[in-house]
Amino acid sequence: MFDFKPDTQAGKADLYRDLHSAADALTSGEPDGVANMANVAALLGDFLPDCNWTGFYRMVGGELVLGPFAGRPACIRIPLGVGVCGVAAKTGETQLVEDVHAFPGHIACDARSRSELVVPIKRDSAVVGVIDLDSPDLARFDAEDQAGIEALAVLLADKV
Repeated sequence: MFDFKPDTQAGKADLYRDLHSAADALTSGEPDGVANMANVAALLGDFLPDCNWTGFYRMVGGELVLGPFAGRPACIRIPLGVGVCGVAAKTGETQLVEDVHAFPGHIACDARSRSELVVPIKRDSAVVGVIDLDSPDLARFDAEDQAGIEALAVLLADKV
């Protein structure tokens, strides 16, 4: 059994360092990508405050398909270029969105979500999935969150 406890008083740099250590410990030596995504989605839900959805979309057949997550039921398939996740997957670039209602083509899977951070996971320069974080708070995510989740995506690239 794993029991990782985030330090709720820590700064973001410490929080992300601890998150990365926990994610590395959980995924080390495990070849099953879905199992690794499931554990990391749960970690993200535990470690990151003020998130109502944490999880993954996988690239399957030229579109994003829902992967393991923590939160309410979500959209199952997302075409490339559509919504925050689809844009991140198509461009290969992180999308840090302070207000999802101002994002053209936003897909409202959970009406409570107000801000979003989506980071592509790349293997050999190809997007193989995305890490998706939603929050009910406007402007919940910042550059520190972006850097922390981008580093996590690099860590997970060969594990998912």
